Amino acid sequence: METLHIVVLALIQGITEFLPVSSSGHLILPKELLGWPDQGLAFDVAVHIGTLAAVVAYFRKDIAAIVVGGLKTCTGNFSDPAGKLAWMIVVATIPAGLVGLAASDFIETHLRSMTVIAATTIFFGILLGIADRKGGGAKTLADVGLWAALFIGCAQAMALIPGTSRSGVTITAALFLGFAREPAAKFSFLMSIPVIILSGGFKGLDLVGAESVDWNAILWGVVISAVSAYICIHFFLSFINRLGMMPFVYYRLVLGAFLIFLIVRV
Repeated sequence: METLHIVVLALIQGITEFLPVSSSGHLILPKELLGWPDQGLAFDVAVHIGTLAAVVAYFRKDIAAIVVGGLKTCTGNFSDPAGKLAWMIVVATIPAGLVGLAASDFIETHLRSMTVIAATTIFFGILLGIADRKGGGAKTLADVGLWAALFIGCAQAMALIPGTSRSGVTITAALFLGFAREPAAKFSFLMSIPVIILSGGFKGLDLVGAESVDWNAILWGVVISAVSAYICIHFFLSFINRLGMMPFVYYRLVLGAFLIFLIVRV
């Protein structure tokens, strides 16, 4: 891969992975506008490793508490709220795992078109706006129960459809359930960890036996996506408390309209 391609694609993945704006909607632009070749499976796995490293590093204290709390529950100690949160993250991961196993081939074959990405970018952007305006509330991470985890988990499963945005649809679901913006985003980020691990591992299996890998592209893809994702998480959490989700809603509508323009132009 060319250096410019590595930098731009890794930045796109790092920045858009945790923003409610659809990473797939952005990754299609270099190919459609500039004629860039597909980045390849190895690079895709690399930038996912980078975003995983970023979210783990940013929430390292929370993750440590969740792991310890989860282990305590295995000994019959359910007094630690972090233990409950650990199991709620597990529950929220199940729908995406099941849908991914059952429908990944169908999604790859039939739903990766620019038309689908444009439609989902706009539709789920509008839903995010409705949730931010009419939903939301004062619920915190301590209020994540079984049904809330399942509901948000089912929303996460919908994000397998390109253009939906995993963070966008899970935050939307949490806002509709009455969670405040920051806890909604934080739960979305925490529940992304097992999903990124599963999807990265699933894609990584396809690399077994690969004859050649551009290790320079892999290394820089991991580093750039990790750093950009870490910075993005930090500023996003402080941003949403002040301005809410509407700037991202407007951005999604503009992006979706631009994708429709590209479709019509062709």
